[in-house]
Amino acid sequence: MAKRMIVMLAITTAVIAALGFVKFRQVKAAIAVYANFQPPPEAVTTVIARQERWPSTLSAIGTVAAVRGVTISADLPGIVEKIGFASGDMVREGDVLLQLDTRQEQAQLAAADAQRALARANLDRFRSLRDQRVVSQSEFDQADATFKQATASEGEIRATIGRKTIRAPFSGELGLRQVNLGQYLAAGTAIVSLQALKPIYVNFAVPQQQLALLKVGTPVRADLSEQKAEASGRVTAVDSIVDPATRTAQVQGTFPNSNGKLRPGMFVQAEVVMGAGDNVVVLPASAVSYAPYGDSIFVVGDIKGPKGTYRGATQRFVKLGAARGDQVAVLSGVNVGDEVVTSGLFKLRNNAAVLVNNSIQPSNSPSPRVEDR
Repeated sequence: MAKRMIVMLAITTAVIAALGFVKFRQVKAAIAVYANFQPPPEAVTTVIARQERWPSTLSAIGTVAAVRGVTISADLPGIVEKIGFASGDMVREGDVLLQLDTRQEQAQLAAADAQRALARANLDRFRSLRDQRVVSQSEFDQADATFKQATASEGEIRATIGRKTIRAPFSGELGLRQVNLGQYLAAGTAIVSLQALKPIYVNFAVPQQQLALLKVGTPVRADLSEQKAEASGRVTAVDSIVDPATRTAQVQGTFPNSNGKLRPGMFVQAEVVMGAGDNVVVLPASAVSYAPYGDSIFVVGDIKGPKGTYRGATQRFVKLGAARGDQVAVLSGVNVGDEVVTSGLFKLRNNAAVLVNNSIQPSNSPSPRVEDR
């Protein structure tokens, strides 16, 4: 019995040893395969870092305002008798826009004219009688005062009629008509807006640190992204006070607006050219990995590894400058001519192998349009 047990133990030990040896060989082979494993290169896009001269500019959100803009209203109450304009018309200074009913005033004017004519005849008669010393000087003075009063009454009625004839106070473009024929208008009722659009203002705020560099006559641009257009003008006024809450001052630029694309109330991106600028290395903003501990980029180049040289990406920390559209200025950390990764950098690690495929590139425009973003 003991002999049989010993034989069984020996056979079991041999089987376990054989299985362990086979497993050891498998693990050793797997380690050897893993040691020789190379992860596939990451697909990225790249761009060659280049140097450009960027002018020193200041960007701000601006609001378009008319040089002259009013809402034309009724001065006196009355019924609309005639409308002399349509919504959106261009008008000249003095054009009749609206006529209120003046039949009552016209009747009063006729009576005033008759009263003035009578007072005039009496004055002439009293003047002749005074010269003949038939009437006294006081009676002549009374007749003269009566004539002047009649003249003033006539002038008052004519002024009332004139105030019921509403004219354009200056040349410009009308807005939407807000009244109808036959409508009763109370004093102060809005009729239509009138805006002078050529030229036009763009108002924007500038930090107090930049005020010393800003002068009247400085060129300024307004970007109208939604219209794929840009307007040029000049700074014409700088506010005399700085807002104590924001530490900014209001600046006013004047634009010819010959094409009429700038409209009061619009928001535009205003850009003031502050100086000649500096030479900077320009990269797409997508090439930068932003992080609290420092911004970085990946530069593609030949890297020596244990199994030879391969194309890989090396991480570099950079110092950034101003941004312009899809581009950013790099002040240090990259050299002109470096091949920089522009997309796919978030899946990279230092010295990772890369495969460059530039068939599709991320946006890299200094003035991108809204639909391109």
